[in-house]
Amino acid sequence: MDVFDKLKILTDAAKYDAACTSSGVDRKASAGGIGNSSVYGICHSFAGDGRCISLLKVLFSNACMYDCKYCINRTSNDTPRASFTPRELADLTINFYRRNYIEGLFLSSGVIKNPDYTSEQIIEVLRILREEYKFSGYIHAKAIPGADDRLINRLGTLCDRMSVNIELPSQQSLKLLAPDKSKHSILTPMSYIKNRIHESSKDIVKYRHAPKFVPAGQSTQMIIGATPDTDFQILNLTESLYKKYKLKRVFFSAYMPVSENSLLPSIETKPPLLREHRIYQADWLIRFYGFAASELLDENNQSFNPYIDPKCNWAINNLHLFPIDVNLASYMDLLRVPGIGVTSAKRIVTARRTVNLTFSGLKKLGVVLKRAQYFITCSGQFMDSLNITQDKILQSLMSEKSIGMYNNNLITKSETKQLSFFDKTSFMQEEIRKCLTGQI
Repeated sequence: MDVFDKLKILTDAAKYDAACTSSGVDRKASAGGIGNSSVYGICHSFAGDGRCISLLKVLFSNACMYDCKYCINRTSNDTPRASFTPRELADLTINFYRRNYIEGLFLSSGVIKNPDYTSEQIIEVLRILREEYKFSGYIHAKAIPGADDRLINRLGTLCDRMSVNIELPSQQSLKLLAPDKSKHSILTPMSYIKNRIHESSKDIVKYRHAPKFVPAGQSTQMIIGATPDTDFQILNLTESLYKKYKLKRVFFSAYMPVSENSLLPSIETKPPLLREHRIYQADWLIRFYGFAASELLDENNQSFNPYIDPKCNWAINNLHLFPIDVNLASYMDLLRVPGIGVTSAKRIVTARRTVNLTFSGLKKLGVVLKRAQYFITCSGQFMDSLNITQDKILQSLMSEKSIGMYNNNLITKSETKQLSFFDKTSFMQEEIRKCLTGQI
């Protein structure tokens, strides 16, 4: 098979892997080498200076010995198969780089023969790039669960970021849809990578030129919507992975039906893109806003509200904590206000050292007052002409698209009672009134 025919098959087969992330490393080419790695971003991300950065996203092979029911490359699926040789893929990568098509490589593979053999092939591709071509660009490689620790160690010295895909959120789901995989086979290399990264960071302190092991850290990916696992289960697993394995990122991929199977959603099912988006928003709150998974969802509420983002939903459910005074509140409390982000919270903390902040001043600092006005005061005063009505608060917290979706549901499902945040008979209405008028 021609190498470009292979490229067509194997780049298309790689599209289900989520890899759009900042590279996490800055590295210039050594003398006689080529390429560099920018810390700001890779894979059609945007760098700090506005550049769009790209990489070759490809599988080494889509010939896989496993029969994961959700995967298009499963062994039982009738699909065109192709495999590169290590030299072919390394040469292709360098030729693309020299023509300024790409700035890095994202490499994964189906499991050929066994995990060790597949890892050896991936390692050889990276060895050629790093040692023969002296390529210093960004490389993200997938570790193969079940491979020998020595192979994972060698792979970690050649790539910038490594990931082990957890794929499905529970052992039960794995057993049902991916019987060749297990939780243990996935978490074992994840733990090894974490420990080697920690050891490497200590070695760098002692020895300036010690080789770095996965300098951009490790990540993983979960498929959303292929199994009955709830948002609550997914978010708690995500938080656990960050804490236990020190992951840089957990990626979420809305399930795209690729085959008919009684254990999977029907082929006509649309990918749950909005659900994926809400989970990403919650992930952001955990990573940068100081939220815990248990604050966002619980046993009684295991799914995110589709109409408002998780932060707004949390604020509505915790009105007893508001309003807060922007001139007195701590940085962490400011982060919990809808309409105030990391940047605007830092600006508030800096600005209030020299001036007493007003609502007009907050707007200049980047605060989205349309949302924040119901949850904050300036020196004990609410915003002038604040219209505290149930509908106004709800609309302020919803995007225009969500409002349209909400109204459509009211119209198309008029025969059933639409759940409202502000039901006239609910306890919530009274809590909102008391909170926003300063009675609590």
